[in-house]
Amino acid sequence: MTKQTLNAPSPALYRAIWRWHFIAGLVVLPFVLILAVTGGIYLFKDEINDAAYSRLRFVEPAATAPLLSSQITAEALDAHPGTLKAYTPAAASDRSAEVDILGADGLKTTLYVDPYTGEVLGSLWDAGAPGSPAMYVVRKLHSLEYVGWIGNRLIEMAAGWMVLLVATGIYLWWPRGRKVGTVSIKASRGRPWWRDLHAVTGLYTGGFIVFLAMTGLPWSSVWGGKFYEYSYALGIGMTDGYWSKLPVSTQPVSDAVDRAPWIMENQPMPLSGAADGVPQKLDTVVAKVEDLGIVPGYAISMPNGPEGVFTASVYPDDITYERVIHLDQYSGEVLFDADLADLGMLGRWAEWGISVHMGQEWGLLNQIVLLLACAAMVMLCCSAAVMWWKRRPSGALGVPPVPTDWRIPRTLLLMAVAAGIFFPLVGLSMLVLAAIEIVLHLSGRRLRTA
Repeated sequence: MTKQTLNAPSPALYRAIWRWHFIAGLVVLPFVLILAVTGGIYLFKDEINDAAYSRLRFVEPAATAPLLSSQITAEALDAHPGTLKAYTPAAASDRSAEVDILGADGLKTTLYVDPYTGEVLGSLWDAGAPGSPAMYVVRKLHSLEYVGWIGNRLIEMAAGWMVLLVATGIYLWWPRGRKVGTVSIKASRGRPWWRDLHAVTGLYTGGFIVFLAMTGLPWSSVWGGKFYEYSYALGIGMTDGYWSKLPVSTQPVSDAVDRAPWIMENQPMPLSGAADGVPQKLDTVVAKVEDLGIVPGYAISMPNGPEGVFTASVYPDDITYERVIHLDQYSGEVLFDADLADLGMLGRWAEWGISVHMGQEWGLLNQIVLLLACAAMVMLCCSAAVMWWKRRPSGALGVPPVPTDWRIPRTLLLMAVAAGIFFPLVGLSMLVLAAIEIVLHLSGRRLRTA
């Protein structure tokens, strides 16, 4: 008995992988389109926000020194009474200061103030890290949070399948001694042209697509949650010890600041000391964190209650300067001060990957390269849909036929199991698809024998 007889024949294996590539591609196609379009837009969120809200975000530089932080926040509170929640000093001489205020109606508003005159330039509903309500919508669409917990899990499943689609696509493209595996579009029209376009686009952009999928997964619920848990437990994500000698609250860092290092977001906030003391003045806190060397663009979050702390945080384009500082609200003592170098190895790599994913690590070049990758994802979806439409029989779905030989090499089974374990939601979807395949196969056999 030959080795080929023991294992699935190569043509059968090729058809099996083609079938799964086809089915998985159709299933995740709408999610990939959402990720690509919204991701491409969000890469330029700062440029879009600056253009759309220039009258709020920019001021005329003045020769005089800016007003004190307390004066700027007082002007904002006069214009919009409420509770001061956060203050962002002007990041540059031509930028406005931002003041976040929680109103009596329970809504948080960002007021933009000229730091030289104290004039309130206007306000927007506070959108957090996206910087504007419009970009907030784009970000929520990107993660499908508008449809609840299931949306995040669908996007996680799609990201995992994107990795496997690139891998199976390379397998289907690989020449294996035949005249396939084109590196350029050779056909001139029809379905062969779309096939070549699909193959060439995937070949040259597959690595970028895998990178985007993998660096986006830390935000997901299942995969991201386990990644965070294991990296922290191993001491290579967020190094232990920062809060070990301090009492902590149940409030995570992500609830206190708009943007913190990803690996730190779920860490508990420390608590201030004697709650019957006198809180530090905002001007004093600003002077303190600037003396500590925090870079412009930082924000200061106000203490959350009598035991809360002042938190200064910054997440700049150059993440080597990212930083989170917690100060006791009464004594002004530094309770926690960490930058990128204080994170564990995996935490630093995750931060770098996320920074590149968001298009901020290398400026415009980073944005353009990832925009092209997003455009390639749209092109892959469109070409796949056109190929399917052109090949499908009239009135049928046009799924590639089930291979007559169902035996699959053990190596491939092990790879499928490994992929399912590494991407749990992909594994779950594999089981669902396999169950459907088996039901359809058995139903077909019954019909043929009836």
